[in-house]
Amino acid sequence: MKNSGRTAVSELGERVKELKCLYEVAAVFAQRQGTLRECLSRVVAVLPEACRHPGRVIARLRLDEVEVEWPADRHERAFSSIRAPLRVGGTERGSVELRYSVAASDRPAAGDVRDAGVFLAEEQSLLDTVAHQIGVFVGSVEAEQRRADLELTLRHADRLATIGQLAAGVAHELNDPLGNVLGFSQLALKTPDLPGQVRTDLGRIVNAALHGREIIRKLLVFARQMPASKQPTALNAVVEEAMFLLEAGCENPGIRFVRELNEGLPQIEADAVQVRQVVTNLVINAMQSISGSGTVRIRTFAENGFVVLAVEDTGAGMTPEVMRRVFDPFFTTKDVGQGTGLGLAVVQGIVSGHGGSISVESEPMRGSVFHVRLPENAVKPA
Repeated sequence: MKNSGRTAVSELGERVKELKCLYEVAAVFAQRQGTLRECLSRVVAVLPEACRHPGRVIARLRLDEVEVEWPADRHERAFSSIRAPLRVGGTERGSVELRYSVAASDRPAAGDVRDAGVFLAEEQSLLDTVAHQIGVFVGSVEAEQRRADLELTLRHADRLATIGQLAAGVAHELNDPLGNVLGFSQLALKTPDLPGQVRTDLGRIVNAALHGREIIRKLLVFARQMPASKQPTALNAVVEEAMFLLEAGCENPGIRFVRELNEGLPQIEADAVQVRQVVTNLVINAMQSISGSGTVRIRTFAENGFVVLAVEDTGAGMTPEVMRRVFDPFFTTKDVGQGTGLGLAVVQGIVSGHGGSISVESEPMRGSVFHVRLPENAVKPA
């Protein structure tokens, strides 16, 4: 009877430890303090305490690339272990494991199933329950992150729409007075016997007006107020036309241009003028990122129903913060007067208007590469 009483008390004590473990795990998930890894670390630290011999148990959790172990500094050999798969949304993405560990000198002899190293069926059930709770928690955290990302995307899209409307209105309002400035300046330049300084000043006014008109044109493209004239277009031919002028006008002798144009590309349904502007803006951006010597590589190839233009440079590269904003209108890292911050925004607008997409990969001091994907036309070149 005494043994039976001790067994009942022992079993009750084990159940209390298991319930305490579940309570503490639930508290970690309810409070949700810190990063996902920190929350998982706290859960792993709780698990050994629910076992019969917590001082000899090591808990380990693996989720994708994240691995957490408690205690972290134990390097003993495993005597026995139990495992529960970690599923998130029905997909197995890791596991939770408990193991009894012993030093090599204390390893039991073959066939020895001493009580201190055998897990109970209840402990396996507890581990399965905790693994399920972890999967639900991770799924909820990731769902919240996806929702936050979607809200950020929607706010960004709304801001771009507002800026587009504003840009179109401003551009139309500026067109007339700027046209007058340009016209009368050019007319004044035709006046005979103008003093040299006056002629120089009028030339500067003309150049400034032309620069302003170019900015207005970019604003209208960004706001998609200029209709595109799409027809079957060979991307390689557009690249060659753009590069002929860009290479000739490059003022940095240290830049080497490399073209790797895949022959036999499918045609794209596109406005050749706008696509040329995409190539020009991306290559100029690449050139400006190189302060000394470097390489600008232009590649074209077909991939999964798209024709891809890749513009790669060995320039300064971008930080993650800059890369996140690189397509934002009016965002620029250039000095005042050296950039409007519209070039890449215009490129993105043109690419989107053609049903394509643009992406960028970059690291500081390791250059950047832009990939433009445009849907191919069904007609193959002859």
